[in-house]
Amino acid sequence: MKTLKYFISYYRPYRSMFFMDLFCASIISLVDIAYPLIFNFCVSGLLVTLQPDTMQKVLLISAGMILLYIIRSACRWYVTGQGHIMGALMESDMRQDLFDKFQQLSFSWFDTHNTGELMSRMVSDLFDISELAHHGPENLFISLIKIIGSFSIMMVINWKLGLVLLLITIIMLLFSWKQNARMEETFTDNRKKIAGINASLQNSLGGIRVVQSFANEDLEARKFDSSNQAYLRSKKNNYHAMAAYYTGNHFFQGMLYAAILLAGGYLAVKGEIEPAVLATFALYVNVYVSPLEILIEFTEMFQKGFSGFRRFEAIMEQSVEIKDEPDAKDIENVKGDVEFENVSFSYGENDQNVLQNVSFKIPAGQSLALVGPSGGGKTTLCSLIPRFYDPDQGKILIDGKNVKDLTLRSLRKNVGIVQQDVYLFDGTIADNIRYGRPEATEEEILEACRKANLLEFIESLPDGIYTEIGERGARLSGGQKQRISIARIFLKDPRILILDEATSALDNESERIVQESLDELSKGRTCISIAHRLSTIKNADEIAVVSENGIQERGTHEELMKNNGLYANYYRLQFRTDSNDEF
Repeated sequence: MKTLKYFISYYRPYRSMFFMDLFCASIISLVDIAYPLIFNFCVSGLLVTLQPDTMQKVLLISAGMILLYIIRSACRWYVTGQGHIMGALMESDMRQDLFDKFQQLSFSWFDTHNTGELMSRMVSDLFDISELAHHGPENLFISLIKIIGSFSIMMVINWKLGLVLLLITIIMLLFSWKQNARMEETFTDNRKKIAGINASLQNSLGGIRVVQSFANEDLEARKFDSSNQAYLRSKKNNYHAMAAYYTGNHFFQGMLYAAILLAGGYLAVKGEIEPAVLATFALYVNVYVSPLEILIEFTEMFQKGFSGFRRFEAIMEQSVEIKDEPDAKDIENVKGDVEFENVSFSYGENDQNVLQNVSFKIPAGQSLALVGPSGGGKTTLCSLIPRFYDPDQGKILIDGKNVKDLTLRSLRKNVGIVQQDVYLFDGTIADNIRYGRPEATEEEILEACRKANLLEFIESLPDGIYTEIGERGARLSGGQKQRISIARIFLKDPRILILDEATSALDNESERIVQESLDELSKGRTCISIAHRLSTIKNADEIAVVSENGIQERGTHEELMKNNGLYANYYRLQFRTDSNDEF
């Protein structure tokens, strides 16, 4: 019931359309129910006892029927057109809510969910939900009116035949109820399997350059075939369930006609029912059976739509781990002091701590470089500052304020991140740089390009900053993509800067150009750098060696070399120098 109430809540903005849709559906049903009565009146009343004005009455009734069917056609137009639009509007609302929910969920949630599966919920599931939202109430309403109306009239015409009809219908409903459970199970499995196909497709196409560079097309084809065959098996099970459901129900529909013929013939022979009345009863059987077929089809639609809505609801009910506290305030006039106080963090309840009781302070405008083995927690430590994750214990302060007491928007506006794996959006260079400040002018974008050593490259392009770069910047080199990301940060102008191995994937020439851009970007900002190339951090105000045991050493390059500890060992391994050399 909770799921059903949640589903119904999406009808509220479109109540007028919904009730008009049901009103039109009721008109359609009443016209269909009225026809056998009108036909019986003409046959049993007018045409049996012919009068001089009989033809006039037939013409008048026919004109009335034409008017009724014109009204019915107008109602059918509304139900088909506006009803579908209402479903599309509800689908759009759900898609927007789902997208907004995705934007709110934390990194830790996305760490455990595949993008392809999420896209499946956004597209396939919501389409089925839209069909249910429109056709579900309408079909149910039309069917109930026709079934109740026609059955009531048939009971008035001949209650004995009506009881025969009722008995077979009850058996038919019991059969349908039993088959429904099997169909629901197969539809739910379908949803999982199509999500698996989307996930496989997204992985293969997203990494197509890696696939082709390793000549692993056959491997990807086998992986896709595995998920494709799993979906095929699921569809086969689904169609077997549907076949049993539809075959059984259509068999019982046939039994309705056979039973009425047998019982009606028996009553006619005994003189308990006139042939004309039996003919009218038979017409009402048609009116009665037609909505039963609609209900049978509705069951399939309901199972698809409702299983999709349950998956939609499951995401919408996910708790948002990283969110503004009720009394959170914007941070203004940021200086850039950053402080960690006894911070501990793990990625899950059963995971070992990545960080344990980490404490340090970076004065505003100073630079701290983090070095150490992979998996030591360097990137995690930086991810805690803009609250991509929250620490399990301890607190992080900016200008003496706990980041949990600040609004996420104001906090993240003052933190800029340049990563090794640059993500660029499909569009132009200007679109990607303007992402740092959407309201920026063309002049401001060009100034950011100049500061990022990107202007010469921009000027060499026919379309300049309006050059299309392709999906994820496919038409650019690594250094060019990195400088665009740096220009984006220049435009954002944050007080705190995080450089996460920003040059480790570049060649020497690109590294030199990008490093110059980073040096310019770091001026006057609090800067935290993560680097494996120790040559890029020698001039940092302070260097911290981070391992699974926390911060092992801190100091300047010269101090750490004199201490002859972990940092000195890393440096000698990287540059193969003697401990007595000067750096």
